[in-house]
Amino acid sequence: MPGTPQQPTTDATALILAAGRGSRLGSHTDERPKGMVELLGRPLLAWQIESLRAAGLTEITVATGYRADVIQALGVPTVHNAEWMHTNMVGTLLAAESCFTNGPVVVSYSDIVYHPDHVRALCQSGAPLAITYDRKWHALWSLRFADPLSDAETFRAEQGRLTAIGEKPESLDQVGGQYMGLLRFTPAGFARVREVVDAAGADGRRRLDMTTLLRRVLETGMRIDAVPVDGRWLEVDHADELAAYETRLATGEPWTHDWRW
Repeated sequence: MPGTPQQPTTDATALILAAGRGSRLGSHTDERPKGMVELLGRPLLAWQIESLRAAGLTEITVATGYRADVIQALGVPTVHNAEWMHTNMVGTLLAAESCFTNGPVVVSYSDIVYHPDHVRALCQSGAPLAITYDRKWHALWSLRFADPLSDAETFRAEQGRLTAIGEKPESLDQVGGQYMGLLRFTPAGFARVREVVDAAGADGRRRLDMTTLLRRVLETGMRIDAVPVDGRWLEVDHADELAAYETRLATGEPWTHDWRW
């Protein structure tokens, strides 16, 4: 567990993108959104909120969509993506635009769990936009997929800067890590990203996923910091993954790293 929340060590706030249902989890999300699916008896959102607070981020907002009422039971501030059925993660990010006016914002997907050290490392970046990536991704992907390369995306970073992301790799040599779904924007960085989204037009915006957006931002010449981490996180997309994680976390069995937070 992340432990006792620290005194704020950053001026960043946090936003969790939790509008989606997560249909690939089947019956787990019949009555609750993906972020409220439980891992070891606690909703994924509860794990994230605790990690963010342990890293010193005390102001946390959750962007809701499907079954927003279930998330509101957590008692944290929310913004709502009324178009959640017709948009994706990028649409939910834009629906929470009001969160990006006053200072840096750490943005988290709702289906990941991560060590608070990853948030602390991300907050050290001074770039307009920064992301974390896992250098030890292959062990986690081997747990999740029979063929890790089948779901991986290209990723390259040089001297702390992202240089390539989001394409289908032909070999492991093209995968220098995996993007985790944990980002940090400054207001200026978000404004630049908004320009890229707007340039895609209405139809393009609906189809735009986050890694494609990051790739297009790179093409404008904007710097994106790539902050490396080594494991100590997970992503939940399928029910069988959830069962595998629970087995390992309950027994203390690691698969590249120590989960004793």
